[in-house]
Amino acid sequence: MASIGEGFDEQTSDLVWDPYDTNIDAHPYEVWRRMRDEAPVYRNERFGFYALSRFDDVDAAHRDPATFSSGHGTVLELMTDEPYPDAPLIFLDPPEHTRLRALVSRAFTPRRVNELEDRIRELCTDFLDRQVGSGGFDYLQDFAVRLPSLVISSLFGVPIGEQDDVRHLIDTMFTIEPGVGTMNPTALQATADLHTYFSSLLELRLSEPADDMLTALNAAEIELEGGSLRRLTIPEAALFAVMLVSAGTETVARLLGWAAVILAAHPEQRAELVRDSSLIPNAVEELLRYEAPSPVQARFATRAVELHCTVIPEGSKVLLLTGSAGRDERKFAHADRFDIRREFSTHLSFGYGVHFCLGAALARLESRVAIEETLRRFPTWEVDHEHAVRLHTSTVRGYSNVPIRI
Repeated sequence: MASIGEGFDEQTSDLVWDPYDTNIDAHPYEVWRRMRDEAPVYRNERFGFYALSRFDDVDAAHRDPATFSSGHGTVLELMTDEPYPDAPLIFLDPPEHTRLRALVSRAFTPRRVNELEDRIRELCTDFLDRQVGSGGFDYLQDFAVRLPSLVISSLFGVPIGEQDDVRHLIDTMFTIEPGVGTMNPTALQATADLHTYFSSLLELRLSEPADDMLTALNAAEIELEGGSLRRLTIPEAALFAVMLVSAGTETVARLLGWAAVILAAHPEQRAELVRDSSLIPNAVEELLRYEAPSPVQARFATRAVELHCTVIPEGSKVLLLTGSAGRDERKFAHADRFDIRREFSTHLSFGYGVHFCLGAALARLESRVAIEETLRRFPTWEVDHEHAVRLHTSTVRGYSNVPIRI
């Protein structure tokens, strides 16, 4: 058994994984492979965390929220020694998390999601038709970033005439500055402004209910200990709305960016999707496995855990490397090979267990329709890699700009 800070011999002493290093982030696959093989419980002394990189270990940690807590934050730079007070849903553990998730799940019904397909296709048509004959466009900024923010605005019941304003606030929420990521004044102000906007719309829905998520949030009740019920306050409901907007927009935008890059790099498989669109749903799952939009989730060890002959002490920060888990050859044969026909039962790119992504069904629907409509108009394209721009935070990996030639 290795003690704290031990467990690395000369073969692994030069193994470094730094979640803030953009050079590593650009091509992390060999580092992740070495972590899985040589240091499945990796220790980073500089930033004070452990990291799990194998599929089975990441999966098990997701399934054990009592040991691997979300209550201290799920983003490394936001983690605290004490649990967050008045935390958003993703920073909660059961039983509080269970009660609030059940409430939001009732607002996020399959019926409400499925009814959005026509709106998604309408938006794809609008964005993509204007690019036909253009010779090329930025697949992210002209399409993939805009689509999910407008879709989720429709889900919330934002009036059509206000959806562009909301989209600009959502885009600004993801402003990144070196050293602080999205924790900068511009992004924080946009988040506050969006919270204020949703608060006003929630107030309106109290007197003018509609068939949308905000009305459902107003009507839903939380069961408290002892069996009594209460409804969310307006600030609480607005916080849920902001959280769902953030998660729902970012994941789909990054996934579609990866789709543009990966399908261009695999033209034979792209051609198969053009010939047979029934393959697209499985291709979406393979894209999620192959390049997880959110490759890192943070947890807090509530007790000491021994794993692979190493003890993770109680009170440790633990990063779950979803991106590495998707490339684990112990789980996926030829894991570094992209294959739209791959047969597999699961991946971890939407998390697992109690924190499984609430918006997974919507993300899958948006991605499927977006790829269908893209391939219908543009069966081939090339990526202008010289002008493509990567996006990187400690928990998100992908592109902010993907110019393509059509």
